[in-house]
Amino acid sequence: MELVVLSTSGKETGRKVTLDESVFGIEPNQHAVYLEVKQYLAAQRQGTHKSKERSEITASTRKLKKQKGSGSARYGDIKSPTFKGGGRVFGPKPRDYRFKLNKALKRLAKKSVLSQKLRDNSIKVLENLSFDAPKTKEFITLLDALTLTGKKSLFVLPEANKNVYLSSRNLPKTRVLNYNEISSYDLINAGEIIFLEGAVEKFQDNLKK
Repeated sequence: MELVVLSTSGKETGRKVTLDESVFGIEPNQHAVYLEVKQYLAAQRQGTHKSKERSEITASTRKLKKQKGSGSARYGDIKSPTFKGGGRVFGPKPRDYRFKLNKALKRLAKKSVLSQKLRDNSIKVLENLSFDAPKTKEFITLLDALTLTGKKSLFVLPEANKNVYLSSRNLPKTRVLNYNEISSYDLINAGEIIFLEGAVEKFQDNLKK
């Protein structure tokens, strides 16, 4: 399984990269993808929600009326959940929504997304990229050359590149990530995935560990 390497002008360079069948050619496991996306979204939640229970309300503790003889329901104090301004029953409390998944399942999820993206012809390989200085205009020119203007795209780098990252930061539909920072959510959320030539082998090795 091979993909042609494109130049920054969008033309074929004549070089090809080999994609590992065990990474880009498996039968997608939808449940594994679901679990990793669920884990990613759960980890984004702050979990700082809080409501006051009866014991936390500041109000009088005087019993509103006598226990018996009134012919109506028994009342305690004004902090009862049945009154406006009273405490809330079983309200939300601060909590951590994160949960763990084993590494093998997370690798399977990434492989499943990549295999589906390759079937959909949504993966490209670009020659290694570098900018002398952060230039958003140059990055926009690159997107035009690759016919990615207006599309959600994810660029996968073989190593951190500050100038490339800063050049793309103001573009709302474009993300630039190092190969070892990517989650299944990032892969799914991108309409097109562009691997830099040097990132392909590193990314594959990372998923075969």
